[in-house]
Amino acid sequence: MTALDFDLFVIGAGSGGVRAARMAAGYGARVAVAEDRYMGGTCVNVGCVPKKLYVYASEYSKAFEDAREFGWDSHKPSFDWATLRDNKKTEISRLNAIYERLLEGQDVTIVEGRARIVDANTVAVGKREYSTGKILIATGGWPHVPDIPGREFAITSNEVFDLEEFPERLVVVGGGYIAVEFAGIFNGLGSRVTQLYRGPLFLRGFDPDIRAHAAQEIAKTGVDLRFETNVTAIRRSNGALELDLTDGTRIETDCVLYATGRKPHLEGLGLENVNVRLDEGGYIAVDEHYNTSEPSIYALGDVTGGEELTPVALAEGMSFARRQFGKLEQAVDYDYIPTAVFCQPNIGTVGYTEDEAHEHFGRLRLYKSAFRPMKHTISGRDERSFMKLIVEDATDRVVGAHMVGPDAGEIMQGLAIAMRAGATKAMFDSTIGIHPTAAEEFVTMRDEWSAG
Repeated sequence: MTALDFDLFVIGAGSGGVRAARMAAGYGARVAVAEDRYMGGTCVNVGCVPKKLYVYASEYSKAFEDAREFGWDSHKPSFDWATLRDNKKTEISRLNAIYERLLEGQDVTIVEGRARIVDANTVAVGKREYSTGKILIATGGWPHVPDIPGREFAITSNEVFDLEEFPERLVVVGGGYIAVEFAGIFNGLGSRVTQLYRGPLFLRGFDPDIRAHAAQEIAKTGVDLRFETNVTAIRRSNGALELDLTDGTRIETDCVLYATGRKPHLEGLGLENVNVRLDEGGYIAVDEHYNTSEPSIYALGDVTGGEELTPVALAEGMSFARRQFGKLEQAVDYDYIPTAVFCQPNIGTVGYTEDEAHEHFGRLRLYKSAFRPMKHTISGRDERSFMKLIVEDATDRVVGAHMVGPDAGEIMQGLAIAMRAGATKAMFDSTIGIHPTAAEEFVTMRDEWSAG
């Protein structure tokens, strides 16, 4: 019998794929990783990392203005898009090299090119075929632009970081966290931003109070929010783009960014050659151990349609490698996963929304607080933070924590630990706060807003 080339062939060098490959190799497996675009996947190249860098850049405009009331003779300087863009490219190249060194350090074979599954134990990249005991699909997601006239004029989050020219006017289409974040970024950098969303309120799936408060605060920053509005056509007109809207109006812009969801990146993967079942959403169907319906093929991360977060993909990669090659059973616990939206102001959340909590726990106690951040009592900026705790009445356990305000993501990480440990409202109340901080509000909310 001919020996296999590899024990594991990973398709996709994003967060989950790289983590799985490195750990499997650490357990002694012979591993290859195929990647056709860039090391580190979406997060490093066109997702979390460059987005956060651009968020930092966009927040300086407010800081220059706010500094005046604190005694600084500050004037808002001009912004140079090329400097930000090119410095970002340098940083991403550094991270790409780190990912490559991490794989090479574990003797993982890196294969450049789009991999195609030939059969249950064979993968082809270009004209070369590789035999393998197991195949792991970790190709992630891909931005989706709906099929409307003129869709070729739209860009997605894949292209927005590297625009040749900074758009003086930008239309963002979509209501998810990616749309909200980019609207804030370009607004802060100086674009006149209009955000269109077909529904009555953006950020579907988040707590209703968070959605409403975020909309109120984002509108204050100057983003033109237009709900229950969509695009029916895009055309080039006199060097600009003209959008026809469902309300019968037209809008002219320099750039239109579509952030209307992502789909699993399965094109050209060769799934028709194997027995890998897709679910009704078009994602690869897997069980709790990332097994597909083909015994030798596995999948994890965004391509499976679960929690589409980088830390989740990393955890799944570790769990997969430990089980398959380390003989260790360590399933990922998907309860109380914290997340943040880096809109302006930020959103941080962990646990259940109010509606979800009612379904799971029945009677609840709700605690809410809205206040002006201490910094803005002097800066004069019209911005209010909002915090909310959801408590299961029968056990006193805190089952949801939500925030809109500066550093919400940083604050929520600590709350997630407490909530995973089963912290009760009484424990929150007995914890001494750090004064003066916004975070202390989570341990000083004593008055019940309502019961339900």
